[in-house]
Amino acid sequence: MSTENEEKVYEVLRKLGIAYVKHEHPPVYTVDQAEQYWEDIEGTHCKNIFLRDKKGKRHYLVIMLSSKKADLKALERQLGEDRLSFASPERMMRYLGLEPGAVSPFGLINDSKKKVLVIIDRDLRRAEIVNFHPNVNTATVGIDFTDFEKFLAWCGNTARYLQL
Repeated sequence: MSTENEEKVYEVLRKLGIAYVKHEHPPVYTVDQAEQYWEDIEGTHCKNIFLRDKKGKRHYLVIMLSSKKADLKALERQLGEDRLSFASPERMMRYLGLEPGAVSPFGLINDSKKKVLVIIDRDLRRAEIVNFHPNVNTATVGIDFTDFEKFLAWCGNTARYLQL
């Protein structure tokens, strides 16, 4: 499934006229593991986390600078949620079609019902190029930030910029 999931990303990017640069690397599951392969990759690297609310009714894809630490308590206050927690691998597969280690905004391609709310770190707006996994953790894809916004608009999920 992973190659098929990755190919979907490239198909959508081509369809939208979005240029991208692909960098292959061994599988990585955390930002710490990925950092060793970033030296030759131009652009801003992102951390992507998939969260759920207390009752499991709302799901959030949080996209932030890789250097930042996710403060769930602060995010709860900003979103007006009682409690946020990391979503299970089963939920990640159900909503984004992704496995742990491959969380990426490109997973929104698989969210046909537009159930996932996207939260983007405001500081990413300063980036020229942003890097994400293409729905597999064996590659990193860089695209212009303006093209990233074009991709998000095409996906149609509700997206909000917050100071994270």
